Parts: sequence; structure tokens; C-alpha cells
Amino acid sequence: MDESLIASVTYKTPEEMGIEIDYSPIITEDDEPVDNLFSAKQQRLLVEPLYSTDYLPRPFLADANVGIFAKVGVNAIVPDMFLSLDVESPAEWWAKKHRSYFIWEYGKPPDVVVEVVSNKEGRELSRKLQDYARMGVSYYVVFDPQHLLQTADLQVYELHAGQYMARPDELLPRVNLTLTIWEGQFEEAQGAWLRWCDMEDNLLLTGIEQSAQERQRADQEQQRAEQEQQRADQQQQRAEQERQRAEQERQRAEHLAEKLRALGVDPEDV
Repeated sequence: MDESLIASVTYKTPEEMGIEIDYSPIITEDDEPVDNLFSAKQQRLLVEPLYSTDYLPRPFLADANVGIFAKVGVNAIVPDMFLSLDVESPAEWWAKKHRSYFIWEYGKPPDVVVEVVSNKEGRELSRKLQDYARMGVSYYVVFDPQHLLQTADLQVYELHAGQYMARPDELLPRVNLTLTIWEGQFEEAQGAWLRWCDMEDNLLLTGIEQSAQERQRADQEQQRAEQEQQRADQQQQRAEQERQRAEQERQRAEHLAEKLRALGVDPEDV
């Protein structure tokens, strides 16, 4: 199938097709926390900067640990994080049909899903890879910092004709994003984190990082202003010293002229 045809596939909502779906038996949450601390922090670091910056055009929906339903009657797949462009956030969050990402309700599959490998039981490179491809998710990202399933820390898969092909880089050109592994501190935890970048490899900053950057810029501006004031003060001091020297020279010259006149000598003849 031509790649342009895949990109143009759209889903009709049940309302558009005149179908009424009973959402009551669908399990959208089980209330059982299963993530480890690293995965939970990593999920937040992948979601929050997308909303904290203006890099991605609105609207979009990004979230973590939320079920994606491809078909009625088929169990959800729950990625660590997903991003879906050009979809509106629902106004009625508590409505059952809005509690998960039902593809038929949003009209399209997510553009990106990210899985963080924390054990060997998640089937990230087998069943999940096939399921996301069948859904039509453009990019499937596998982050494996412990090398439990792959030799690389990070692998980006791109959908071509219904099949995923491993990219040789970390670019996601269809969504105008790229990924990097960043060494640093997030929420007071030091580690190697998966992070979003723009296409020029600039990190998409968290809200806290942006505030810190703004404070740093303000401090630098204040320092520059103080330095400019110091330079202006120094120039004023130099000008005052020059004026004082000139005044002293004038007084010496006048004093000498008075002495010469007292001796009957015209100062201009000297």
C-alpha cells in the first residue's frame, strides 16, 4: 500500500455511522499501580514538556499509562506514553467513552507510542510491535536502558506499508520531533532519561527548566545592567578626575601668572 494512502486513512466516529456503543462493560481502568518509580518518572518527563512548550501545534493529546482501544470488544493496549496530533481533548472527561483512547472516538490512532522496557515479560518487540502496527501508529519507540530486550538503549520504528521498519536514527519526521537520551536530574533523580527534542536537537524543556532558564536570563540581564552601571560610574569618575586635573592646571597657571605680574613680567611674554 502506498504510504500516502496510509497517512490519509481516517476513522468515522460511531455517531457519524449512526451506531450506538454500550461502553458500560468496557474496563478502562483497573486501579492497580504496577509501574516502577523510574518508569513513572520517565512517563512524566515525556508528557509534561509537550504541554509546557509551544513547539507542537495545538490541538494534540499526550498522556501516559492510558489504554488504547483499537476495536470494540478487543482489550486495550496500555503504552507507557502516547502522542496523538490534531485531536481535541474531550470536554466531558468523566464520560466512559472519554476515559481511554478509543480510536473510533478520536478518529485516528496515536501518531507515537513509547514503551519503556523494565522486564522481559512485556513483549515490546513481539506482540506489542505487531499490535501497534495493525493500529496504524506511525512511530513505535522502544527505550531499553537495561538492555533487557535489545542491545541499543533506544530504537525508533517507523510504519511503512503496514509494517514497522527500524530507523537508523532517532528522528520522527512525520511529527516534527526527535528523541535523545539525556544525562541529568529530573525530580531530584539522577539518570539517563529519554527526552523529546525539536528537529534541531534542542531539548523540549519542562516547565521547571523553563522557569530556571528565565531566572538565569534575568540574573544575566541584571549582571549586565550592573556591569554597564559600573562602567558608566567609572567613566564618570574618570571624567571627574580629568576635570579636577584641568582645574588644578588652570589654578597653577593662574598662580604662576600672578607671580610673574608681581615681578613686573607680562605672563604672555613668557
